[in-house]
Amino acid sequence: MKRKSIHRFTVRTILMMTLVGTVRAGTGDFDRSLLAVFQPLPSEMPSADNPITSEKITLGRMLYYEKRLSRDRQTSCNSCHQLSAYGVDNQQFSSGFKGQLGSRNSPTVYNAAQHIAQFWDGRAEDVEEQAKGPVLNPVEMAMPMPDKVVETLKSIPGYVDAFAKAFPKEEQAITYDNMAKAIGAFERKLVTPSRFDAFLVNDDNALTDDEKAGLKTFIEAGCITCHSGSGLGGHMYKKVGLAKPWPHLQDDGRFSVTNNEADKYLFKVPGLRNVEMTAPYMHDGSILTLEESIARMSVHQLGRQLSADQVESIATFLKSLTGEIPVDYIKEPTLPEDGPDTARVIQAINQSGTGT
Repeated sequence: MKRKSIHRFTVRTILMMTLVGTVRAGTGDFDRSLLAVFQPLPSEMPSADNPITSEKITLGRMLYYEKRLSRDRQTSCNSCHQLSAYGVDNQQFSSGFKGQLGSRNSPTVYNAAQHIAQFWDGRAEDVEEQAKGPVLNPVEMAMPMPDKVVETLKSIPGYVDAFAKAFPKEEQAITYDNMAKAIGAFERKLVTPSRFDAFLVNDDNALTDDEKAGLKTFIEAGCITCHSGSGLGGHMYKKVGLAKPWPHLQDDGRFSVTNNEADKYLFKVPGLRNVEMTAPYMHDGSILTLEESIARMSVHQLGRQLSADQVESIATFLKSLTGEIPVDYIKEPTLPEDGPDTARVIQAINQSGTGT
């Protein structure tokens, strides 16, 4: 398991940084020493284990939209993580094979490749490992085993050519791992810079005075304890109900992965990029509005009750994190046509009796 750096900020450090500067109301001036906990988004999120190439991206884009990776040819990665809708489907739980619903809210894929891990419980180390999970999940895409996925892809001549170009040094280019590497390479350039990034690199006019005031409130309230870095989150795990128990919490979170009692109710802290557009919120999709999420998180995670004005101010700032969707990059490609054996392969999978 590769080690990943996790930004840790103590409460004392955060308070000291907060006290260093102030927003002068009405002038738009902002003490930039307060911004030390943030970084602009990178242009891409590379991996030493999976170098990004144009051929991998081309293949990964096709596979991201490919419904033949699902048992009933009805579901693709884009079904639950819609790239034209900021990487989500805005449903509490996404629908998969035979209309089954998952048990956790589908998080956005935008900017996610820089996170400490993938899934709410961190069970996948990176986006490449994450890409393997839903394809075999009986509730989601429900393919019975990796070999059947490979058999399907090999039956489609266009994919035989595309895999050969993406992995030219490999005798067997079409593998389950390479499928995931191609999708991962595509996802590593799903980056959505916003006006906040321009502000971080010294464009004082990139945010309005109200947004700067909201940023100051966000910092002073202690939100940066978890929501910092370039993603404003995604780099640590935190217990839900850290300051005050979260009512009716049933999901054990990371405990289901580690079986470590200390990990009970721990979840990966979500990044706040595009948070205005990715409702509903929380691992269980139980919070419908951004304002309610801010208010409840401040009580249960920080142990403080924010006023309605403070909540609204923070929400105003968070909306400045809505970035630009890379429209050309995510444009749905023309997918390869079935080969002469594709229908037979898929029919055999559906008649195998394996899976839900």
